[in-house]
Amino acid sequence: MGERITLADRDGAPFAAYHAPPREARRGGVVMLHAIWGVTPHIRALADSLAEQGYDVLAPSLMDAADADFPSVDLRPEILDARMAMGKLTGWGATTLPRVQASIDALDGPVFAMGFCYGGTTAWLAACRCEGLQAVSAFYGGDIVAYRDETPRVPTILHFGKADALIPMPDVDAIRDAHPDLPIYLYDAGHAFVAPSGHHPDSARLALLRTLQLFQRSGGSKGEV
Repeated sequence: MGERITLADRDGAPFAAYHAPPREARRGGVVMLHAIWGVTPHIRALADSLAEQGYDVLAPSLMDAADADFPSVDLRPEILDARMAMGKLTGWGATTLPRVQASIDALDGPVFAMGFCYGGTTAWLAACRCEGLQAVSAFYGGDIVAYRDETPRVPTILHFGKADALIPMPDVDAIRDAHPDLPIYLYDAGHAFVAPSGHHPDSARLALLRTLQLFQRSGGSKGEV
């Protein structure tokens, strides 16, 4: 239902994004930050589902060139090493913040952000460093612990799976110790519980519900979620 568009950061560097305009009365804008795989069919479908609820959604391609194709599948293990190397080079999202900021700037307010895995860490960094956001929801961001000394500038919630083999509970505890008042939700699930690879329906449903409730409390229109 959405479409591929081209945006540019504040220095004029172009990048691709998936845009899903609102299908109902507009509640706000959402910048959706993808996992290590890129703007997959899952990310595009999730953007479309939020658009059906009245959100104007942009899912920027954080690491790829402006003319690169969006991935056609969600899991591509044969190129995982290359994607992980790209993720490391970006500081797990830190150097992609100009694209995140440009996506925020492209949306009318109120603007929110949410991100998954690689994008979960990027969402945390956006909450701490970007301008123009009202609230942020970060899902299983594996490197948030490395940036735990930074403080979100807007209401922020975090979601982790209790059985996540990639994010040990001591890392989650370290984040909690650094931010004792930050809402951190734990689910009876593993990694990527919103995505097809690790989908846990009950956990995904509850985490997304909490996310939309946060957005509504932080400036989004009231209504059913």
